Amino acid sequence: MNKLLSLILILSISSCSSIAFWQSDEVDPNEPRELEDFNEKFQFVENWEIKFKGENKLNNFKPAFSGSRLFFADQKGNVSNIDIQSGEIIWESELDSTISAGVVAGFGRLFLSDDKGNLICLDQNDGSIQWKSFAGGEVLANVGVDAGLVVVKTASGFLNAFNIETGSEEWSYRSVAPNLTVRGSSSPVINENIVYATFDNGRIGAFNLKTGLPIWDGAISFTEGVSELDNLIDADSSPILEGNRIYTVNFQGNLSVFDAAQRRAVWESKESSFYEPFILRGVLGIVSADSKISTYSSRTFEDSWKLEEYALRELSNPETHKGYILVGDFEGYIHAIDPLTGITVARKKISRSKIITLISRSDSFYAIDEKMRLFSLSF
Repeated sequence: MNKLLSLILILSISSCSSIAFWQSDEVDPNEPRELEDFNEKFQFVENWEIKFKGENKLNNFKPAFSGSRLFFADQKGNVSNIDIQSGEIIWESELDSTISAGVVAGFGRLFLSDDKGNLICLDQNDGSIQWKSFAGGEVLANVGVDAGLVVVKTASGFLNAFNIETGSEEWSYRSVAPNLTVRGSSSPVINENIVYATFDNGRIGAFNLKTGLPIWDGAISFTEGVSELDNLIDADSSPILEGNRIYTVNFQGNLSVFDAAQRRAVWESKESSFYEPFILRGVLGIVSADSKISTYSSRTFEDSWKLEEYALRELSNPETHKGYILVGDFEGYIHAIDPLTGITVARKKISRSKIITLISRSDSFYAIDEKMRLFSLSF
């Protein structure tokens, strides 16, 4: 009898142990995925780091480049000219403004926006203000710059162009904005005298750069829900132009490809993202709103691979660098992913704060975290 009880007890303990072990491996779909082990192919090298003031929560503080110089503006109005190689600050300028987006370099000037809706133009050589103009509303994204015009998209749906020399307004367009939007905005893109811009109503428009007259527009996606929340289809990512194709994606909408000559969408897939699509080595992909990565063939649009191991890790915008996809996450890690396989090949923790923005330039790439730290890295 004692032997029988002992056997039952052993079997019960073994059964409980098996259940506990199985439960520990179960992935909670509502929690960020734990990082998985991987085979490291190379290592990231941190070149330098600079701490700036304010916070960077909307991916709207990005460095700008001109030759061997990097320009960066923080939320508190500090504009810095930095040597790319050493991280040495060449000059600093303090603006009496809270900055909402910037900075963009072009034609010897720097362009950024403040929280009062002003577009500010600085001299690249010393940071002195050349002109300031009201942009038409709050600006949360970088401007588009041409030899004659600066094009600004406001958070309220205005697309305005200003004379690059004087700051005088040359033309203005206003989109039809929905009642409910996500806080954020996309940057206009200028190509061959055409301005491409995406809007909060889930549409993309093409405009004549000189006159602002609409050339064509199209729907990235259409509303399908019954509530305002269901119909939230903001396009807070800029269009990507490659050849004759325009790649766009919006929140709770589609990844859509437009043909510029035909002026219409030629392919779409149900997706939801706040970030621009990426195109690399024949792969078209996005980082979705829940931090899963989906990819397609950029030629045939057939499904390629889907990566869920970073789900809910609040990934940054995807950036391509030296043939790899780079993303940052909420724990301050940078990850490198092979675009052909979806396999992680490198990883480094660079911050205790969330990585918000990545941008590639030449042999280095740059990361900005939520606490306004700017990192230069390479591999």
